[in-house]
Amino acid sequence: MTQTSYVHGAHETGLIGRTIGQFFDTATREHGSRDALIVRHQAVRMTYSELREQVDRLACSLMRLGLAPGDRIGIWSQNNAEWVLTQFATAKAGLVLVNINPAYRRSELEYALNKVGCRALILSPSFKSSDYVAMVRDLAPELDGALPGQLKAARLPALETVIVLGREPVGGMLPFNALLGEPSSEERAALEVLGETLQFDDPINIQFTSGTTGHPKGATLSHHNILNNAYFSGAAMRLTPEDRLCIPVPLYHCFGMVLGTLACLSHGAAMVFPSESFDALAVLETVAAERCTALHGVPTMFIAVLDHPEFARFDVSALRTGIMAGSPCPIEVMKRVVAQLHMKEVTIGYGMTETSPLSFQSAFDDPLEKRVSTVGRIHPHVEVKVVDNEGKAVPRGETGELLTRGYSVMLGYWDDDAKTRDAIDPAGWMHTGDLAVMDEDGYCNIVGRVKDMVIRGGENIYPREIEEFLYRHPKIQDVQVIGVPDDKFGEELCAWIRLRDGEMCSEEDIREFCRGEIAHYKIPRYIEFVDLFPMTITGKIQKFVMRQQMKEKLGLREAKTA
Repeated sequence: MTQTSYVHGAHETGLIGRTIGQFFDTATREHGSRDALIVRHQAVRMTYSELREQVDRLACSLMRLGLAPGDRIGIWSQNNAEWVLTQFATAKAGLVLVNINPAYRRSELEYALNKVGCRALILSPSFKSSDYVAMVRDLAPELDGALPGQLKAARLPALETVIVLGREPVGGMLPFNALLGEPSSEERAALEVLGETLQFDDPINIQFTSGTTGHPKGATLSHHNILNNAYFSGAAMRLTPEDRLCIPVPLYHCFGMVLGTLACLSHGAAMVFPSESFDALAVLETVAAERCTALHGVPTMFIAVLDHPEFARFDVSALRTGIMAGSPCPIEVMKRVVAQLHMKEVTIGYGMTETSPLSFQSAFDDPLEKRVSTVGRIHPHVEVKVVDNEGKAVPRGETGELLTRGYSVMLGYWDDDAKTRDAIDPAGWMHTGDLAVMDEDGYCNIVGRVKDMVIRGGENIYPREIEEFLYRHPKIQDVQVIGVPDDKFGEELCAWIRLRDGEMCSEEDIREFCRGEIAHYKIPRYIEFVDLFPMTITGKIQKFVMRQQMKEKLGLREAKTA
């Protein structure tokens, strides 16, 4: 009988049936004197005991403000110590932390706060070109005449309390540092009592997932979702209390707050932040100075670190492991990470926000050919299957859409039953929208997005395959392949290519490199040399933006389908 593309991550270690707050208290007692949080750009260093004290102070203050379990509290900030304190304090107080993208502007902020009904908002004064305080005041001019905690704003009707990072009060806003004062013994006791009433299936986090059309959807995650995913992702890296994880990925995303801070907590490792947002030089400086043993990043981040002109100046030999995820990991980049960054035990992770996030991860001792060509095998206690257009599981080796089920699947999209039903079917399967192939041993290869697959003259073409081939060209640093409309074939291939510094190359050079090596219909018709790709703040390539730009540049219209 043909083996189908279905796997179940049976595991001898059971799931954690505790809330994040309960787990946090145990872990901080166990690892009290060890380094917990190091934020180099703020000169912050805390042991686990010191971290617990600050978290408990903040949790008590949030309760004193009248926030109750289940209330939503937004955080709009770059990476910093306050973000980490807020993550754990809200979990202990039973509040639902709403991660707001630092790149959001007024209308996006207004939508997010109102969609989930945030009663409170913690914000940084500013970040890069964004003046957060000014944007909030534009949306809620009533702040000027409001007492802190008593805001009544027409455009933000649920919002009552605005907290600004720092020591100085701003009109109508509370300073964050004022919330770190000594609580009373009664408040500490109330926090402890509250912690025993919370359930691990309670919602604890909302993350907005961006789409190509319409408003972002609020993926709602529980203690159970993210604590277990963090634990097992850390176990795959063999994290121990001796490890120090460099976290240059954003906290507002699962990569930072689940695979980063929460993974460290679950194994007693140190969380190390090099900068408020990704900076390749800061990563190199931090890894060397703090003797980091692990490093996270998306492929574009690893490329930037490896190609930094001062790379050779830094001793990165302490590195051992980490996670590369967020977008397809080019094989050649993976090989350089192993060889030049000494990350012989680096793991590849695959998942999505809605699945907390990981469904697959390679193991530290997987054969190299598997670690550079797949996203590993199924995560513990998770189910996955690959299905055809009719929803039937396909045989191993065939391409189909990846579906996942288990503890990691989100509770749903906040206040959006219709979109939740579209994503999670009646049997509990989360439809990822990713195209995958599973081999005989259960290793999975992501070959593209269902929406990214290019159909040229009836031929199905997976852009990932073309990208992997072009990465072999010695002058190419990075490449992304998309489909664009074509009257004759329906779609044609277009390659955006970023050359290595100082290199020159022509379109004909690229096509000649392809001839005789890949099928003629896989050779890109359009080739665009670029310095940058349109990306989200997490480093994900926005192929829909590339497609739209090429349509406008080339004057292309969508091919007629009828």
